[in-house]
Amino acid sequence: MKIGSLPARIAWRYLRAPKSHSAVSAISIISVVGVAIATAAIVCVLSVFNGFRGLLSDTLDLLAPDVLVTPATGKTFADADSLLNIINKIDGVGTAMPTVTDNALAIYNAKEMPITLRGVVPEIYSEITEIDSLFVNGEGIADYSPDDAAVSVGVAQQLGTGAGSEGLFLFAPKREGRVNLSNPMASFLTDSVSVRGIFQSLQSEYDENTVICDISTARELFQYTTEATAIEINTDPDADISGVASEINKALGEKAVVKDRFQQQETHFRMVNIEKWMTFLLLIFILMIASFNIISTLCMLIIEKQSSMATMSALGMNRRQIGKTFWWESIYVSLAGGIGGIIIGVALCLIQEKFGLIKLGGDPDILVVHAYPVIVEWSDLLVALIPVAAIGIITAWISAAFARSRVDINH
Repeated sequence: MKIGSLPARIAWRYLRAPKSHSAVSAISIISVVGVAIATAAIVCVLSVFNGFRGLLSDTLDLLAPDVLVTPATGKTFADADSLLNIINKIDGVGTAMPTVTDNALAIYNAKEMPITLRGVVPEIYSEITEIDSLFVNGEGIADYSPDDAAVSVGVAQQLGTGAGSEGLFLFAPKREGRVNLSNPMASFLTDSVSVRGIFQSLQSEYDENTVICDISTARELFQYTTEATAIEINTDPDADISGVASEINKALGEKAVVKDRFQQQETHFRMVNIEKWMTFLLLIFILMIASFNIISTLCMLIIEKQSSMATMSALGMNRRQIGKTFWWESIYVSLAGGIGGIIIGVALCLIQEKFGLIKLGGDPDILVVHAYPVIVEWSDLLVALIPVAAIGIITAWISAAFARSRVDINH
């Protein structure tokens, strides 16, 4: 390796040369290894969060419609059919359907739990989304009758249901009338469905307590006729989703909130990014702790090289040049640890991506993904090197100042 300046060449020689004290050599190795491990951890953690973000994007794409229309005020659209007529006339709109979503109570074999009941048009819902690909047990919903339903893995686990289970009772309070205290059950409407399938989306809002049924069943249970809580739209393959969403927004005006696919996912991506960069900051603190080993190593090296420093001074090197020698020494140690950590981190991520050695906890039969997903982004490698470089420069200045002070002591 060719190093330009004299202090840099001397520092490179010090880095490669054996130390007279074994403790100095051991601490030097520990310093490089500590920085490498912290850097590799940063690369691995950022790549895992990238993997979960990619997985989240894929699963959201499977469940989210291209365009979602919800009421600007209130809970429902009073006449969903009239809105559907307006929406279907807009260029770029492929398929649109009303949905009804509300809270209910599910009971099965003396077990009960609150659920979110989603009423859809089964054959259209299977076209608008990729829900059928998320089933881990049973059948997709394309041919469901009003007496059929699909439940999430959370509902299946808590109630003990499975594909083919019958007698899943659904309860919802009547929207009108008084509560009869002598007979509280008279204040509820009830229906029963058969479980045709179990799905898992890897999204807590769907997986914890969701039951999907025919919209006619949901409307009857919640005492709706033509109302809908949302309208889900699938655009034509060659249509611009954002442009179609904008046209729908203009057509419906202030009575509706229109969101394209990205706007529906905005909150989820924001949370993943917040968790990613908060974890990144915590790992930087660990990296800073590892940098103390670099400072201690260089201070011991400076003490060990007292005679060499006196020789350099006698040969004409000034205090600044001698300090610069140990400045470069700190830079080399930081770079060795940082680059080594990048290589180790990328290698571990590629191994995980290829072989999936580290598995996710949970029942493999109901997991869509069995190993931690990883995606290595080269921009993250640069992000990982930035704190290493910053810490290297800070420790370099500290080492250089200590070296200059030792020259003053000897002369």
